[in-house]
Amino acid sequence: MEALVDHFLKIITDERKALFEELVQKRTKYLTVVLENIYQPLNASAVLRSCDCFGIQDIHVIENYNEFKPNREVTMGASNWLTINHYDKNDNNTLDCIHSLKNKGFRIVATSPHNSQKDLVNFDLSKGKTALFFGTEVEGLSDLVLKNADEHLHIPMYGFTESFNLSVSAAVCLYEMRMKMEKENIKWQMTEDEKNQVLLDWLHYSIDRSEIVEEDFLKNRLGC
Repeated sequence: MEALVDHFLKIITDERKALFEELVQKRTKYLTVVLENIYQPLNASAVLRSCDCFGIQDIHVIENYNEFKPNREVTMGASNWLTINHYDKNDNNTLDCIHSLKNKGFRIVATSPHNSQKDLVNFDLSKGKTALFFGTEVEGLSDLVLKNADEHLHIPMYGFTESFNLSVSAAVCLYEMRMKMEKENIKWQMTEDEKNQVLLDWLHYSIDRSEIVEEDFLKNRLGC
């Protein structure tokens, strides 16, 4: 993979190469975002944009009864740089997602304004990899998420309104979490293999007919 990445990097402009190499160092898989049954296109799109801005690489989308349809004008292309995992094949996609993340060592953290154990400021991100779950504005997270969560988290509120809207909540949480990663002794950086895979995905998107370029490279490398 590394050789293919190096080959692709020679094709793009020096400016884009420098940008890719800079940004991949800031990307993280230590923190991930999970969206459950989000159907509002503008909110969904704004969350993706925030994830990209704060360097969150992996997004998990649970589609039990609502189809996830981001608005391209709002995402501003952010989805092209993210790794979006869809859970839409089974009757209980929520549990599939939870089990998958737990098997990968993630803490399941439900964001909810009700009965939350921890507030955002005092949340201990250093305890391990964290999956932040967000639900719809009207219904919030499902009971399955709330019952299976390892921790519950809320944003402190000081007004009459009960909560922020989804996109604002996600942005506030991600900003605070990003600052914690930068300031605390947390090993949030991706491995070299992970960086190469992300770079390869970005390069595939950036290069016209990248599949043909890759095929030719592999043929020449194998001497075929």
